[in-house]
Amino acid sequence: MKTFLVTGGAGFIGSSLCEELTKNNRVIVVDNFNNFYDPKIKRKNIENLCNNINFFLYEADIRDKEALNKIFSDNNIDFVIHLAAMAGVRPSIENPILYQDVNCMGTQNLLEEIRKHKIKKVIMASSSSVYGNCRTVPFNENMIVDYAISPYAATKKSNEVMAHTYYSLYNIDIMMLRFFTVYGPKQRPDLAITKFTKLMMENKKIPMFGDGTTSRDYTYIDDIVDGIIKSADYLEKNDNVYEILNLGNSYPIKLNEMISTIGEALNKEPIIEKLPMQPGDVDRTYADISKAKELIGYEPKTSFKEGIEKFVDFMRNTAETY
Repeated sequence: MKTFLVTGGAGFIGSSLCEELTKNNRVIVVDNFNNFYDPKIKRKNIENLCNNINFFLYEADIRDKEALNKIFSDNNIDFVIHLAAMAGVRPSIENPILYQDVNCMGTQNLLEEIRKHKIKKVIMASSSSVYGNCRTVPFNENMIVDYAISPYAATKKSNEVMAHTYYSLYNIDIMMLRFFTVYGPKQRPDLAITKFTKLMMENKKIPMFGDGTTSRDYTYIDDIVDGIIKSADYLEKNDNVYEILNLGNSYPIKLNEMISTIGEALNKEPIIEKLPMQPGDVDRTYADISKAKELIGYEPKTSFKEGIEKFVDFMRNTAETY
């Protein structure tokens, strides 16, 4: 039985991942339960996990060096999966200093603890936002991504560079996973699919930014968790690793199609309010997942229609919380 430390483990992706990991491993979660969205949602995410003998929770901020040092010192950690971050493109434009502090300095603190405690296996969350408005599609990991269009994207690119530095200097095996618009049960309330579903359930207007032709490579949460687990398995079997992998669905969905798919699942006609494009939003995301398929055997299985139907069922059953 291995011990995993998962930062941001009470969030959407983190809690879903921990449900899998705790089946065969000891899992330590670090989460600060900040108020970017209602902390009660995160506590609900891990409610069942808190009864699992393999699950341990530390309420701490990755910017708190003393707290991190104590967590690492008190536990014999084999593997770190770093998911904690200030998320969201638009909020990062409003508060770039906070995003720099949490995403870059917080990650630096974590890397220092990993170095000091001689942990050799690390997975870190990056983002499809690093591709900005690259014109060539699908996006592949060899593209130059030096032209961020939001502070959030810039922090994620910075993390990739710093992680490579620690790999190079300290022989730490690291995989950077670029997630492409993850959705599904427990999805954050600030994300479009959650917001649009709630608005349609309440027969309210849907704010559609742009003409509806922007597209996203929506990836169902179960496929993302599977990709993380497969990445961990790969790292466990291999040394001298620094890799960047796209984890997406490789099937972009246009905004107007996303809205209509939710409407069909709810059996409702969307009421659309057309609004201008927002600063920092990219025109499209589209993952080339051939490297992830070859390296770790990643193979997303959930179609967008199927994923939305599952998400709508979840929202209907958990309306009071989510």
